[in-house]
Amino acid sequence: MSGTGVINYGSGNFTSVWNALNYLDLEIHEVDSPEKMEGVDRLILPGVGAFPSAMDRLEHLGMIDAMQNEVIGNRKPLLGICIGMQVLADLGTEFHECRGLGYVAGTVRRFDSDQLGLPVPHMGWNELTILSDCPLFKRMSDSPSFYFVHSYRFEPKDSSSTVATCEYGEDFCACVQNEHIFGVQFHPEKSQHDGLTLLENFCGLS
Repeated sequence: MSGTGVINYGSGNFTSVWNALNYLDLEIHEVDSPEKMEGVDRLILPGVGAFPSAMDRLEHLGMIDAMQNEVIGNRKPLLGICIGMQVLADLGTEFHECRGLGYVAGTVRRFDSDQLGLPVPHMGWNELTILSDCPLFKRMSDSPSFYFVHSYRFEPKDSSSTVATCEYGEDFCACVQNEHIFGVQFHPEKSQHDGLTLLENFCGLS
């Protein structure tokens, strides 16, 4: 077995991510148990919902130890989407403080609606500002557009981890990278041409 494994831990957007990858006619495999991570070349961690429940579910299924082996030990590329990006952080603050995977140093905090003067959650289409040469954004314009739905945002400890930003009252981190580990706050599976291009770019990584 090779190709891309999509981690199914009960997240609501697993099916939409799966369908987008299937539309691209890519080699994909459902990873619904830890042992299935071993046979794939790269991993996608989708996610909608709350940070603590995502971490609890990953822990319950034994996925965290398996990801440590495959992503950190064997250096398989990983793409986290929405909550899948947020749990890459050291710490989440939704409902209560909760430890994340710690793959990208930083903390996830809620948007301050009063400070922004804008409604939360942030929802809709927005352009990105690309800050560095990230392989996810190959074959795109300088300001690709993606679809967002979120109330919390990733605040990286090291600014160099932020490879793209988005503006919602102020600039926030829309994409992180730590070597072979990537996270996007938006939903590429719902973002039409740019989103499909990003998924295809990731699935071409070795």
